[in-house]
Amino acid sequence: MRKLTIILSLFIGSVFGLYAQYAEPDWEDRDQWMQTDTLLTLMGIGAGDKVADIGCHEGYLSTRLAQKVLPQGRVYAVDVRSDRLETLRTNAHNQGLRNIITILGDYDDPKLPERELDAIFIIDTYHEMEAHEKMLQHVRRALKPGGKVMILEKLKSWVSGKTRKEQVSAHSLGPEYVREELIQAGFIIISEIADHGDWEREKDKQMWVILAQKPN
Repeated sequence: MRKLTIILSLFIGSVFGLYAQYAEPDWEDRDQWMQTDTLLTLMGIGAGDKVADIGCHEGYLSTRLAQKVLPQGRVYAVDVRSDRLETLRTNAHNQGLRNIITILGDYDDPKLPERELDAIFIIDTYHEMEAHEKMLQHVRRALKPGGKVMILEKLKSWVSGKTRKEQVSAHSLGPEYVREELIQAGFIIISEIADHGDWEREKDKQMWVILAQKPN
């Protein structure tokens, strides 16, 4: 009975996408459909950088970043769930990564150090932030002058052109809203990718990317 329950749980998770984004066995596939190397290159991540991953879940991007900023770099992995951070610490330990600092953040505050970070990633998480104006101010304060923030989201075809509220209710968000919010928060937009491919290879979920910079 226990075995059947586990199998059913994994099946349901697979059908509804609960595991593909976050579970470590799927990370190599995610490297491909999310074009992670392209994103890290676009941000110019290198050895010694201090970076943050807001909405880190079980550590997919955090571990990729930790491998890039070695040996003297640092990754701040932020999530609002302690169980995810515990799994992340286990994953990092198993990979021999000692430069990841986990932070249990609040829904309106990532609790990052101020004026210390070279780059901050917010991947498929910004649409969850109800206090997004406040979060962007925390992000701005955490970055060094000239530091960059990357926001990647997926726009689901059936909510394209809808209001922000309607899109967020569908766990989706369009770039037009985020672009304006970044500008209002004092960032400079330096790069955009209108079509970064399909989230989890689902044709009705188009990824987009905005890269913004804190003024010097």
